[in-house]
Amino acid sequence: MQSFIHHGVEIAYLDQGKGDPVVLIHGFASNKEVNWVAPGWFSIIVGAGRRAIALDTRGHGQSTKFYKPVDYHSTKMAGDAVALMDHLGIARADIFGYSMGARIAAFVALAAPARVRSAILGGLGSNLVTGAGLYDGIAEALEAPSLEEVSDVKGYMFRSFAEQTMSDLKALAACMRGSRQTLSKEEVTKISVPVLVAVGTHDPIAGSAKALAELIPGAEALDIPGRDHLLAVSDRAFKQGVLDFLARRP
Repeated sequence: MQSFIHHGVEIAYLDQGKGDPVVLIHGFASNKEVNWVAPGWFSIIVGAGRRAIALDTRGHGQSTKFYKPVDYHSTKMAGDAVALMDHLGIARADIFGYSMGARIAAFVALAAPARVRSAILGGLGSNLVTGAGLYDGIAEALEAPSLEEVSDVKGYMFRSFAEQTMSDLKALAACMRGSRQTLSKEEVTKISVPVLVAVGTHDPIAGSAKALAELIPGAEALDIPGRDHLLAVSDRAFKQGVLDFLARRP
């Protein structure tokens, strides 16, 4: 593991391969290994002649944990990703995020377009704008005494996943409450980099890939057939769609 310090936050990351860099930002309650290494993304990106860089976002994996929602605002988490690029001396990169990571990637693309060759938003569609999909019941499920006491379906899914990834449940609850910022329709129309929006067709959390892509000038939508929010990550069609998009983008 490698790491660096940004404004008092230790950010852990992996860095492999050569060529055009792709910065990978994982989803909520996941980490760089679970989201990107285990499903084969790292080997696929490196095998395609690119450089794969994945960070543990604050509150996750081996990075610093915080317990106040204010520390997880999307602008701060986007700032961590740009700081990683600065640390590695990378002027521009393709930014690829999944779920929460896609939200962070969108914030990076809007705030720092000169640093972004393209943005790939996986597991997040129109709910980037509407704010639907996630709610405080998930944070409450993370704070419950045990998984058996969680009755909410989405809360149970995220609590179960967080336990599988051996996450800090209190830090995740703070992150859930602090990182769900939306972008307005006007803001997403100002995203000027090439964008791919990819969502599973059975995903109840992300919202429509097509609806979001229609708001972003020149954006492409990719349906991941038959996949829900969790299973879409490792899908073969998703991987091929991302590789094809990276090959096409300027």
